[in-house]
Amino acid sequence: MKYFAFHKPYGYLSQFTPEGRWQGLASLELFPKGVYPIGRLDADSEGLLLLSSDGSINARLLHPKNKHWRTYLVQLEGEINEEALLQLRGPLSLNYKGKIHKTAPALAEAVACPAFIEERDPPVRFRKSIPTSWIKLSLCEGKNRQVRKMTAQVGFPTLRLVRLSIEGISLEGIPQGGFVEYSEDEFRRLLKF
Repeated sequence: MKYFAFHKPYGYLSQFTPEGRWQGLASLELFPKGVYPIGRLDADSEGLLLLSSDGSINARLLHPKNKHWRTYLVQLEGEINEEALLQLRGPLSLNYKGKIHKTAPALAEAVACPAFIEERDPPVRFRKSIPTSWIKLSLCEGKNRQVRKMTAQVGFPTLRLVRLSIEGISLEGIPQGGFVEYSEDEFRRLLKF
């Protein structure tokens, strides 16, 4: 069995085949056959993506009853304030195809962008008249585009989204487009299985 932590760049899907204007992971030629992404990051999101040939990891990590913490670094349009951070900590009511989902409690704090986060290619749009700010947001659930929906709802749209960690597996030290391979024991221990 193989276990990887990959720093997915902007513009790649969390699948091996390309789709529309987005590239698939196969074009990077990094991973052996039989390895598949665990979960997803949208093509316009970056950061930590786990991959494995062990199907039991996928089921265990993604089942909603097995809550696990994911932490994101989010660049926002506008200067975040304490009121918005309090709202992000939840619960928020998000609309998913006409059904309301109340978010689980989250952790949210204003931060500076860590030095190990590289510039995005292409860069995030820049407007002199509108400042940006960064937050670290930790969730124990993962609805489709949840972080983007949450920040938009509190009035600070997401400009850039980077997943920093899943439980004890961190992006730190993995360059953009790079990966780290783990043993099964270490992978499971870091994911708190």
